[in-house]
Amino acid sequence: MEYLVCENDIIVRIQKGEEILASLNTLCKELNITAGSLTGLGACDNVTMGLYSLEEKKYFKNTFKGEFEISSLTGNISTKDNEPYLHLHITVSNGNGETFGGHLNECFISATSEIFIHKIDAKLERYPDKETGLNFIL
Repeated sequence: MEYLVCENDIIVRIQKGEEILASLNTLCKELNITAGSLTGLGACDNVTMGLYSLEEKKYFKNTFKGEFEISSLTGNISTKDNEPYLHLHITVSNGNGETFGGHLNECFISATSEIFIHKIDAKLERYPDKETGLNFIL
């Protein structure tokens, strides 16, 4: 991973073989990012994404392997128990034009990924919501 800090914006390049969430988690710790938003794109060859079932209060995951373009990566950064908490969604497409999307659990880069982070000068702490089972901000 390489990055450039420009005031409250960080330009990040995730390299081949690196996992997006692990890389961004390391970056958030290193730069003390406790709140922000991010967008990105790139290419991956192994991605796990899911859908949260309110009825069952758990995530259902799907893993896709092959060549994929990351057509959209978006989300936010907050904290939970004083650790970075990345809430990201991803949409990927294959060579046939089929798209898959959902809550990002894991994504390994096959070529490169370019991500822009906008750091917010605040601390957003997540807390568990009993009704949904999710971790809410604010």
